Amino acid sequence: MRLIFAGTPEFAAIALDALVHAGHDIALVLTQPDRPAGRGLRLESSPVKKYAQKQKLTVGQPLTLKTEPACAQIAGVKADAMIVAAYGLILPKQILAMPRLGCINIHASLLPRWRGAAPIQRAILAGDTQTGITIMQMDEGLDTGAVLLQRAISIGPDETAGELHDRLATLGARMVVEALTTQCVPVKQETSNASYAAKVSKEEALIDWTEDVMAVHRKIRAFNPFPGAMSVLAGERIKLWRAQVAAATGVPGTVCASSAGQLVIACGSGAVSIRELQRAGGKRLATEQFLAGFPIAAGARFASQGA
Repeated sequence: MRLIFAGTPEFAAIALDALVHAGHDIALVLTQPDRPAGRGLRLESSPVKKYAQKQKLTVGQPLTLKTEPACAQIAGVKADAMIVAAYGLILPKQILAMPRLGCINIHASLLPRWRGAAPIQRAILAGDTQTGITIMQMDEGLDTGAVLLQRAISIGPDETAGELHDRLATLGARMVVEALTTQCVPVKQETSNASYAAKVSKEEALIDWTEDVMAVHRKIRAFNPFPGAMSVLAGERIKLWRAQVAAATGVPGTVCASSAGQLVIACGSGAVSIRELQRAGGKRLATEQFLAGFPIAAGARFASQGA
């Protein structure tokens, strides 16, 4: 099948790879323009662009799809379908109608739950026990199109957003290939139980230790790898990357126990045992390694957002 592929991050690159290896003709790859990244702020290509260039595929990086040159480039391909995965640009009505079979989206949730930019993080934050992939026929709304294919997976009790992302990316890649070779019957989405997955902000990654242990645990999981759940100890910002629920109580934010490999911090109810953390400007370290270079005594208190 002759395809246009539109996507930007690693999630999309995995799907593009699956389509290439399935033998589809990828006539054009659309991805976000290169962005400054890292301490040197050098221009960095997206994972999709890097993969496409290795495969010697034609790459377009328009700032918007609303210009005449962008529309002409897409129309000129005469594609059977456009596959979209975490692209980051809105597809105007005229673009949606250009491919013979329309535009098909790979979305990392069980639509209509978690429409929007951050479905993986929002599912974990909400305490969902399952999520999945929806292959959707795109329309002008925000993830409101008819469902072509949908599969659910369980969310592990300690699973991070990064780990869940990788499993969903692999599933989505398999499913989009299947959708292109299967006679899928479009099913209209229900709207009564729709929810919106707002983009994650760095501000909301600050831990409120007065929340119950499960809310704190979910925040640490949901914000790994971005932006990293964060708290402040003695004026220093520390990111908390991995944790498990622990059997301890105390004043919220207070270190209940600190020893080799163990750092237990009290929440509004219960406590979390931190397994991996990081000082500002430092490396992510297992708790034992971290405490060897930065001792934290029992009784020390992390600042609480709600205190």
